[in-house]
Amino acid sequence: MAINAGADAVGLVGRMPSGPGPISDELIYSITRRVPPPIATFLLTSEQTPQGIIEHHHRTKTNTIQIVDELIGREYDSIRNALPHVKLVQVVHVTGERSVDEAVELAEFVDAILLDSGNPTLEVKELGGTGRRHDWRLSRRIVLACKKPIFLAGGLNADNVREAIYSVQPFGLDICSGVRTDGKLDIRKLDRFFSAIEAV
Repeated sequence: MAINAGADAVGLVGRMPSGPGPISDELIYSITRRVPPPIATFLLTSEQTPQGIIEHHHRTKTNTIQIVDELIGREYDSIRNALPHVKLVQVVHVTGERSVDEAVELAEFVDAILLDSGNPTLEVKELGGTGRRHDWRLSRRIVLACKKPIFLAGGLNADNVREAIYSVQPFGLDICSGVRTDGKLDIRKLDRFFSAIEAV
C-alpha cells in the first residue's frame, strides 16, 4: 500500500518500548525480500550497542538502519566495518536547543539524520510514532547547519505537510501515525498525504 501510494522507502519497526507498528524480525525479513528496488527498506532498531544493531540487521537484511536511540559510545565505525553497504540514519529527538548541536555532531558519523518528536529520557522511552510535532524552527536550523540529508518526522499529516515542507525544507519526510487508523495503514490517509505533497 505504501509503495503504491508513492513511498520511496518503507520503515519496518522492530521491538520498541512504546509506539505503533512493531513487527517481528521474521516479518521484517519477509517484507524486505519482497520490496523492489529502488525502494529503500529501513530497519527501525532500538538496540543501543554496535553488536546489538549488527545482529538485528543480520536477522532482517534491510538496506538501511534507522537508529532510534543513542548509540552507546558513538561506535558507528564498528557498524560500518561490519555492514559496509548498509546506510545509517540516526534519529535525533528534537526536544530543545541542545538538539541542534546534537544533530550537527552526530551527522559526522552517519549518512542522514532523522528529526522526530520522541523523548528517550522518559521512564518508558518514546522513540517515535508519537503523532506529535516538535518545534520546526529548530528543525530548520538543523537543516541549515548539517551537511547531511535531513528527514523530518513527528506529527506529520495531510493537513500540515505543506507547512512542514516550506518551513523546514527537509530532504525527506517520515510518517507513521498520520497515515494509520486503529494502528493500521489507511489507504485513504496515504492517498491524501501524497496528494498534499504533490500539490506542493
